[in-house]
Amino acid sequence: MNAAKAEILLLAPGLLGESLALQLTADDPECAVCLRADQLKSHPCLVVWSVEDVQSLSLLQAELIKLQEYWQPSPLLLLLPKSLRLSTSDLLNLDCPGLLQAPDLPTLREGISTLLNGGRIIRLFDSAAAQPEQQAPMGLGQWLLSSGLQQISNDLQLIDALLIPPPENLLLRFLLEGRQRELRSARNLLLWLWGPLQVGLADAQPLAHHGLTTGSDTHSEQPAPLGSGMAITVRERNAMAVWASIQERVQTALVTGLGNGTGRLLAIEGLHPERRRDLLLALLNQLDQVIERLRTQTSSIQPTDVEEQWLSLQPELRRQAIQAMTGNYVRLPRGEALQSVAQQLIDDSDLSQRDEELPDPRRMLDPLLRDQPVLVDGQLLPADHPRALLQLETLVSNWLVRNAELISAELLGICGEWPELRRYLLDQRLISTRELERLRNQLNNQSRWQGWVLRPVRLYESQRLLYQLRAGRIEPLLLTEPRDDELRTLGWWQQQVALLLEARDAIAPQVQALVQRIGDLMVVVLTQVIGRAIGLVGRGIAQGMGRNLGRRPVERH
Repeated sequence: MNAAKAEILLLAPGLLGESLALQLTADDPECAVCLRADQLKSHPCLVVWSVEDVQSLSLLQAELIKLQEYWQPSPLLLLLPKSLRLSTSDLLNLDCPGLLQAPDLPTLREGISTLLNGGRIIRLFDSAAAQPEQQAPMGLGQWLLSSGLQQISNDLQLIDALLIPPPENLLLRFLLEGRQRELRSARNLLLWLWGPLQVGLADAQPLAHHGLTTGSDTHSEQPAPLGSGMAITVRERNAMAVWASIQERVQTALVTGLGNGTGRLLAIEGLHPERRRDLLLALLNQLDQVIERLRTQTSSIQPTDVEEQWLSLQPELRRQAIQAMTGNYVRLPRGEALQSVAQQLIDDSDLSQRDEELPDPRRMLDPLLRDQPVLVDGQLLPADHPRALLQLETLVSNWLVRNAELISAELLGICGEWPELRRYLLDQRLISTRELERLRNQLNNQSRWQGWVLRPVRLYESQRLLYQLRAGRIEPLLLTEPRDDELRTLGWWQQQVALLLEARDAIAPQVQALVQRIGDLMVVVLTQVIGRAIGLVGRGIAQGMGRNLGRRPVERH
């Protein structure tokens, strides 16, 4: 049915309903908006319900179920107020095709058009981000530190502005530079006396905003879960539309840049910000091509064959991503000749590695290829459901980050042997040989600790570490799932780590009981034996002193 001739039932309070009806029909007179059920000439194509206040999630959910059962198969669009006491995760549990929070007129029209065309739309605000954070009261030391750092920061910014460009008067320049050194020394002294280093980094404000950065301290605002709210649009309720929505959301996050919120070193941090973005976008583009290729073959091959074909395509996919990142015509000197950067990187890289922490690819491929349901918190949900879509997006983001890590680690190793490549491929700080080798050593040590200790611990605890894109950052997410098969395939050293954990769990209750009994015994000894003995001795001393003091000298006559 054409959206222009659709008959829409609008359930809203009087004045609000009339205002929305006039605005919706102003640009499209053929669109019929009815405020009551008796005004309908036929079954409505869409039901729009505007709620002024939500007191209980259960009551709202029960009313939604009644409306959907009564007006089925018409989709329901729920309009929520801006201020809510419900979290975003609670609202996602509502089984409603359309969910808009305080929408403006263009967003409302977009939601109506999407639902009439058989899609799904979600637009929510992040209530936690809207509320100001309550800070604990500061003590004297913290107040002195923050106020002193703020004053020093203001003076340093003023001096920096006066030194850009440097003044022609040399005496004035020397005075400003001397004052700058004094302020920095005073700041270091304050930090040494009153607080940790990270407190001093929070008060500095840049003189000018130069756009979004990609460093580890980046905090950019994006649609949730990539930012401060929830924005999901699925044009149609099928696998192709779900993948298109995921691809659009992830691409938006990658274009604006990502920070590192994992709490550990990442190899992709060593790449130049533009190369980092190009690599992630190239991997996303290659993933789109692989999914499209597998989708055309799903009807003729078995699910196990899809997994085998997926694994066999990974090395070629990474080679194509490297070629797209570096370009086909870029040449740099290596020795006495010019070498093609893309071809040399592909030839020198080992791209057949496999990340053991990657989950089963069928969890991501089956919903996107065969439109199968997704298991989320014990519930089988369709792929277009918001919670299922967010889980698939997490799996896609995890695949992107982990593949980018494998490729970046290989590129860092090649740059150690090809100095001319560093200016083109790596971050500015890693042009120095010392800094590059330091980063490589730290990554190698971190990888050994990850493989020898952390991975056996996670396997024994049935946890899997995923990387998700959230609020413009790469953040970790621990999922609990059975990993017994992987636990059995561990090497000897990793099995000893798991055995130590098992022994600790087995011995800990007995040791705790033993320590508790020893503590009770010590209490008895100290109070009943030693304490009474000390009391008796003290009592005897007091009585002896009392007798001596109580004697009176004999008077002489």
